[in-house]
Amino acid sequence: MILLSSNLVLYLVFSRILIPKKKIIYDIIQFIENSKLYIKYIILIGFVVIIHLIEVNAIDQSITDWIGKDFAYFIQDIEGDIVYNFSYLWQSFFLYYFVIIYIIIYPFTLWFSPYYYILTKNNKSIIHLSYGLLIIYIFALPFYLFLPVTNVYKFYNLDSTLNSVIPNVERFFYFTTTQNNCFPSLHVAMSIIVAYTGILTKNRYYSIFLIFLMISIIISVIYLTIHWIMDIIFGIIFAILTIFILNKKKIKVDIKNG
Repeated sequence: MILLSSNLVLYLVFSRILIPKKKIIYDIIQFIENSKLYIKYIILIGFVVIIHLIEVNAIDQSITDWIGKDFAYFIQDIEGDIVYNFSYLWQSFFLYYFVIIYIIIYPFTLWFSPYYYILTKNNKSIIHLSYGLLIIYIFALPFYLFLPVTNVYKFYNLDSTLNSVIPNVERFFYFTTTQNNCFPSLHVAMSIIVAYTGILTKNRYYSIFLIFLMISIIISVIYLTIHWIMDIIFGIIFAILTIFILNKKKIKVDIKNG
């Protein structure tokens, strides 16, 4: 209920800030009309989401059991307790801030961004976002399946910062991921892709917000002791490679404007 209501509030706020001269109902009708032009890219984003949920809820555990190894021990040997030591710096204000960023604000941008791009007919943004999410997931999927890495707070048996701020939110969280889908960090990689596509809109306010969110996400996954440093590094590398591919291929914007 908290997640649903917070997303509704965020939608109302961002709709008024980014599209201040139109009524909400008009925006929704316009989005439905515009969606006919972008159906291929909507399907592509939906495909990535469905494949990910299937991997998380139907495939991951059986392959993890078959592999029978947690590569977090290998990463811990390299990094030591760097991320774990952030648990000594936990303060209520920062925990609330970063959990809200991680659990509420970031997921909101994943659905609001394509909604906004389609509503405003930002062709390049929606095309690069849909292909970008697909490429990122193609990079990440083999690692999620065959290189299971337990997240930091589970590895060290720390209390969940997520549940401490939003009770029982992990039930939702682990419907969309697993505790060993850690390498690379999809939060980091996708927040970079979303920020990149936001910049393409040339909307100064949304671009600044998404860049700020991207930085906050990178800090949050360390402060909340969720991801290892290597998860973050490779998440950044995969995002940069994805952006390079998107620009190298020079994806043609062939959508008619009505």
